[in-house]
Amino acid sequence: MRLSGIEWRVDGSREKTMNIKMAGLAVSTLLLALCFPVQAQQPKKIPRIGVLFSGTRSANLTDIDAFRDGLRDLGYLEGKNILLEYRYAEGEFSRVPNLASELVQLKVDVIVTGGTRSTTAAKRATSTIPIVVGEAGDLVEAGLVASLARPGGNVTGSTRISTDLSGKRIELLKEAGSKVSRVAVLLSSATAVLDRVEVKETEAAARHLGVRVQTVDVGDPKEFQGAYAAMVKEHADAVIILQGAFTSLHHRELVDLAVKNRLPSMCEGSLFTDAGCLMSYGPDVSHLWRRAAVFVDKILKGAKPADLPVEQPTKFELVINLKTAKQLGVTIPQSVLYRADKVIK
Repeated sequence: MRLSGIEWRVDGSREKTMNIKMAGLAVSTLLLALCFPVQAQQPKKIPRIGVLFSGTRSANLTDIDAFRDGLRDLGYLEGKNILLEYRYAEGEFSRVPNLASELVQLKVDVIVTGGTRSTTAAKRATSTIPIVVGEAGDLVEAGLVASLARPGGNVTGSTRISTDLSGKRIELLKEAGSKVSRVAVLLSSATAVLDRVEVKETEAAARHLGVRVQTVDVGDPKEFQGAYAAMVKEHADAVIILQGAFTSLHHRELVDLAVKNRLPSMCEGSLFTDAGCLMSYGPDVSHLWRRAAVFVDKILKGAKPADLPVEQPTKFELVINLKTAKQLGVTIPQSVLYRADKVIK
């Protein structure tokens, strides 16, 4: 009996131990089961997009707003399911490479750039992070893409260059003024190599229309007065201001000097016309920036920049500043005003 009792107690201990083990297993299983739904409900990684400009925030605000609108149309809400990291060089161009490196160090998913200078800096900072160009000059000439149809590498997006624009600007100047036989083309010496393509197209169109072209380079605000003095000395009838990071940064000064020297001015975008340029004819830049959101969306969904053709502008806008026309004593024909997308009165 005693043996049997001992044996019974041993068996009971074994049974008790087994029950404890079974209970532990059950708890472990339950915890494991609870873990999987929690993991499944973990939020997805929110994409982070770097946005790089060499200019100021205020000068690029319209571009940013258009980009945000494009993202919103595609279901992206800033701060909720997409994050935007902004970097502005504020016109201090030497800062652009460092700002590009900052975005690379943040490991952003895509870098969106405004202008050739910012795109070049981003390209030098990374060969792996996709780069979407909101708008820039000749990306092929700058060596940023192999071709528009097959960019190769990690850069794609939109160029504002179109072969018909240069000739159209001279035509509009001639239509708007009674006498335009000599036109000055003002460009920045910092982007002179890239702008030469546009200058050549302008010269070719000018020859066809019987207009002579005078090119004037500026690289420092101290040179502005002398540049306009040279135009007046050569009897320029009008000035075409090419758009770039430098000229955009100083657009108000350049436009004011054109009015002061009584030179009708033709510019590339409404940034200049809003500041007092007589006329602007160029791509609808807001449309290009909305398209940048489409590029970003495709890349986030797995597309490679190398396989996304660079787009050229398809929408253009003509803006006329009648306040400036009045200051210059220029009467814009109704035939030209009717074609304007926007008239500033």
